[in-house]
Amino acid sequence: MTQQPQAKYRHDYRAPDYQITDIDLTFDLDAQKTVVTAVSQAARHGASDAPLRLDGEDLKLVSVHINDEPWTAWKEEEGALVISNLPERFTLKIVNEISPAANTALEGLYQSGDALCTQCEAEGFRHITYYLDRPDVLARFTTKIIADKTKYPFLLSNGNRVAQGELENGRHWVQWQDPFPKPCYLFALVAGDFDVLRDTFTTRSGREVALELYVDRGNLDRAPWAMTSLKNSMKWDEERFGLEYDLDIYMIVAVDFFNMGAMENKGLNIFNSKYVLARTDTATDKDYLDIERVIGHEYFHNWTGNRVTCRDWFQLSLKEGLTVFRD
Repeated sequence: MTQQPQAKYRHDYRAPDYQITDIDLTFDLDAQKTVVTAVSQAARHGASDAPLRLDGEDLKLVSVHINDEPWTAWKEEEGALVISNLPERFTLKIVNEISPAANTALEGLYQSGDALCTQCEAEGFRHITYYLDRPDVLARFTTKIIADKTKYPFLLSNGNRVAQGELENGRHWVQWQDPFPKPCYLFALVAGDFDVLRDTFTTRSGREVALELYVDRGNLDRAPWAMTSLKNSMKWDEERFGLEYDLDIYMIVAVDFFNMGAMENKGLNIFNSKYVLARTDTATDKDYLDIERVIGHEYFHNWTGNRVTCRDWFQLSLKEGLTVFRD
């Protein structure tokens, strides 16, 4: 059951009782049933007797382990998993199931056409697994995605691609690692079959960054302007603000059924196709300007919003206002 919205006030802000520094996610991916395994490194920051209260919506809990031991001191409440009697530092392992195809809220992991994609801002990550779904909890994410290779030949997530392999029964896996701590609203996952436009950008320090733009099959001829806009944005941010891109790869995915205009997930932006695809015989000048503006805006978030983020959602106007100023 989805929790009813409740009023929140800025003056009620309270730092979390626990912090999570690293999270290792594994997705056994299927549109009907996806099994999510989340292994988090956590430590207490508040009162010694405070339970760990994790946010979660529309999840089927399978198991809870603390330091590799089955844990029984927990209870499910509306919109939360509450875990008690915890040590000072611990490894938390949670296994749960979700159904992307049944996720009509389009928050968390959901089906978009034949692809699977995510939207986690502002509080969508709680639809993926139990977690401290708030922007002042920053963790390093490692993500392993396992799926059918015919249905989902491309398996994408945040950070750099560090490993991949083949499995039995036509399945494969890819592992991604984001070395920079981030709030969970910037987590992203995309699985599907796409055409890909590839290019590179050389930063001012001489690093070569791979650029990949994923579009629905047959739309590749409408993607070059988006790639040009991205390269222009990267160059401008270096020249104007001295800000260099910090990963080895930057990806944009354009899907028709994305529930927002665009989202600045770290290293893996997800866009509505409207703000990526254009061709001179079908698009207006305004279409081209909108694409350049939105791609620039989401890229600029890499520093103003992602690397430097907000404490709580009352500070949303700070990260958005500064990034709008920059674009």
